[in-house]
Amino acid sequence: MLTVVCWKWKPINPHFRSKFSAEHVNTFARMVARNFHEPHEVVCVTDDPTGIDSSIRVVPLWDDFRTIPSPLGIEYPACYSRVRAFSRDMRDILGPRFISVDLDCVITGDVTEIWTRDEDFVIWENNTRPMVTSGAQKPVTPYNGSMWMMNAGAREQVYTDFDPVMTPYDTHNAGYVGSDQAWFALRLGPDEARWTAEDNVYAWRSHLKNRSYRLPLEARIVFFQGQEDPWDPSAVAKAPWIKEHYR
Repeated sequence: MLTVVCWKWKPINPHFRSKFSAEHVNTFARMVARNFHEPHEVVCVTDDPTGIDSSIRVVPLWDDFRTIPSPLGIEYPACYSRVRAFSRDMRDILGPRFISVDLDCVITGDVTEIWTRDEDFVIWENNTRPMVTSGAQKPVTPYNGSMWMMNAGAREQVYTDFDPVMTPYDTHNAGYVGSDQAWFALRLGPDEARWTAEDNVYAWRSHLKNRSYRLPLEARIVFFQGQEDPWDPSAVAKAPWIKEHYR
């Protein structure tokens, strides 16, 4: 059985753009139920379970790496809490095999095929352009932390080698963008199994913007990185198909 894990916690920066609620968790679980046709359990790792549906198993958010800010500044997201998910004891906490999925997504089609791959670790490929700062182009960060699936403990070094003081700066100095996904890139290297657009996994900003936000017929899941979330009126105005699937 696959454990489908989502995350909801209060960010370090109280003014961070996205505000995740219990209803976002509940909507996510309903999308999973409609579009994943294998035995599964939805789990929410959270610091506030209020309002989360009783069908969703709640795991209290641990304190590990919870207050570490992004090396880019407090206005940027920091997801270092998720590094703990790579520890071997997640087998007992989350389950022997689990997938981590960000809440700011819309599941638009059957994800059974892509969520039943058998590699011990799979992650979504980064689809953004390299960041350019001070005239220098940073290297491409190979992964995006919005979705990854693994056997518990399969990449335990991501947890055991994490240094709360040095790791954020090591990843920044290496040129990788993000918090946990930058660490994945530095510690795992570039050769992990991936989902790509060929698997019908799309990004709102990188893929759909160029299509005037029209949904590809074969789309399975769309992630909303950047300044808009699927529940924002501005996003729904651009893409009425969101109402059909995000419910």
